[in-house]
Amino acid sequence: MEYTYLDNAATTPTAPEVVEVMRDQMLNNFGNASATNYFGRQARKVLDESRHTIAQSINASDSEIIFTSGGTESDNTAIISTALSRQDKGKHIITDETEHEAVLRPMEYLESIGFQVTYLKPNETGAVTVEQVKQALTDDTILVSIMYGNNEVGALNPISEIGDLLKDHQAYFHTDAVQAYGTEDIDVKAEHIDLLSTSAHKLYGPKFIGFLYENKDIHIPSYIKGGDQETKRRAGTENVPAIAGFAKAVEMASDEEKKHRREKYYSFKQEIQKILDQNDIKYEINGPKDSHGLNHVFNLYLPGIEKSVLLTRLDLEGFEVSGGSACTAGSLEPSHVLVAMFGKDNPRINDSVRISFGAGNTMEQIDTFTNKMVEIVKDLTN
Repeated sequence: MEYTYLDNAATTPTAPEVVEVMRDQMLNNFGNASATNYFGRQARKVLDESRHTIAQSINASDSEIIFTSGGTESDNTAIISTALSRQDKGKHIITDETEHEAVLRPMEYLESIGFQVTYLKPNETGAVTVEQVKQALTDDTILVSIMYGNNEVGALNPISEIGDLLKDHQAYFHTDAVQAYGTEDIDVKAEHIDLLSTSAHKLYGPKFIGFLYENKDIHIPSYIKGGDQETKRRAGTENVPAIAGFAKAVEMASDEEKKHRREKYYSFKQEIQKILDQNDIKYEINGPKDSHGLNHVFNLYLPGIEKSVLLTRLDLEGFEVSGGSACTAGSLEPSHVLVAMFGKDNPRINDSVRISFGAGNTMEQIDTFTNKMVEIVKDLTN
């Protein structure tokens, strides 16, 4: 059976060009980047060049990039290290209800040890407003953590406006950009971002590698204790092959390519809606209704269609979509994002699916997928 992969928000396939770079590094550049011998120096050269490529992609300095194991570690480091090291300045933190678990779980931990966390409620598109942040802000606020773009409904938050609000406040501004990095144009200086988290596997890079951007004007202690790697900010031997692969994926996501991807994905959304409308299928969009969002994420509410049944039927036909975040796919709990947006008793919670596009998808695939979904929905409603 030929499978059509439409779950790119969960993870993207590693690009062949990335695999080739990693293979070459593993075979021919196996040195430890901390060693001073020839092989260590060669590994260090690749590490430094990769760091430079990645730093440029967000308008950061090379020294502001800390390589981590991925988004979860970056989020945990930014949130927990900031809170514990700055509690003498206050114990209040602001975040929002639609954050990824890699942000929400650290927040819960901090609450358990005496920190106060304000959770902002999203609007009907899944975003928060700068006015909400302003109203929640106090003299004791030491950290604001608002995701760049939502992984379930594609809402983009007003990051630049929030950054501008906080630039003269003591609170550090952190954003989880795991889902947005590689599709959106991010400038940490222009947007006044202090801390930013990413993961390579969301933009056709390898899994288990990411980075934390840390503004040079702030300092948080190392979260992982050990050696002096990453200028004493993240212990552990650097995974040079994965970092080189990450840099290759970033190179491939040029400004022109990101623009192309956004336009392509939005055309996919429009095509799906056109086919659903032509077949009189009832649906509503969870999240942004226009192109102002993460265009690769498309969350659809299909009234009366149980998502587990639809996902199973689609999977049997070779179409891979999801019911929400892959990190909670095995849980019986409903999507916390949709609950935050619509309430726990809203039928959208159980009747919504997430379709997420990737660079390898074609309009022909989208047409075939949507027509099959129409066939299944009609069968389930007859």
